[in-house]
Amino acid sequence: MREDIQNVFAKDPAARSWLEVITCYPGLHALWNHRVAHWLWTHHIKLAGRMVSQWGRFLTNIEIHPGAKIGRRFFIDHGAGVVIGETSEIGDDVLMYAGTELAGTTLNKGKRHPTIGNNVVIGAGAIVLGAITIGDSAKIGAGSVVTRTVPAGATVVGVPGRIVEEHRKTQVDLEHGKLPDPIAEAIKLVLNEQRQLEERLNRVEKNSGISVPEDKLREQVLKIFKEFSQNSAGEENNDRGWMI
Repeated sequence: MREDIQNVFAKDPAARSWLEVITCYPGLHALWNHRVAHWLWTHHIKLAGRMVSQWGRFLTNIEIHPGAKIGRRFFIDHGAGVVIGETSEIGDDVLMYAGTELAGTTLNKGKRHPTIGNNVVIGAGAIVLGAITIGDSAKIGAGSVVTRTVPAGATVVGVPGRIVEEHRKTQVDLEHGKLPDPIAEAIKLVLNEQRQLEERLNRVEKNSGISVPEDKLREQVLKIFKEFSQNSAGEENNDRGWMI
């Protein structure tokens, strides 16, 4: 229990005192409640385990099935709406934010929930589906839906989740605003290619003596391009011939 409390201080800068952590952190309460429920479940007192689990759900708004296996220094930040299914397996030093789910995708009685490695961070509202594996030190971006195994050290964002970066240096915190956006990158590439084609066509028309009509959509497209070209600090990059 002492390790759990120290873990809260390590992963939440809002924590100020031991008394505050013990009395005001539902993620910690849910973890302690789960340990009791899991002990009952593994000792074949399953109904009592489920009842303890449901009581914890009522108190914390965090639902952890008593059959789930959870490692050391696990922390749920805020916690509202978190769901962890029966056959889920969670390693050490895992951080989960509010609204995350480790959910099953089959009616089979066997393994049907995710296996989460060590040092994994799962962003707010992310859903991990099925008997897949999230490798050590991986990061799942906020709002992502992950349906495939994720290798160690990878960063996954989007719906469905896509790997956008691998083998990054692991950090405890999750910079939600600095994760790559593969959709935005694809749109920027399309806009760049379109602009280059327009410039080539304009040169051909000019050399051929063909009058070129005014491009009424240029300003609107430029505005959209700048929105997708914002840097991690939220400032817009300068437009330099539409090239990234």
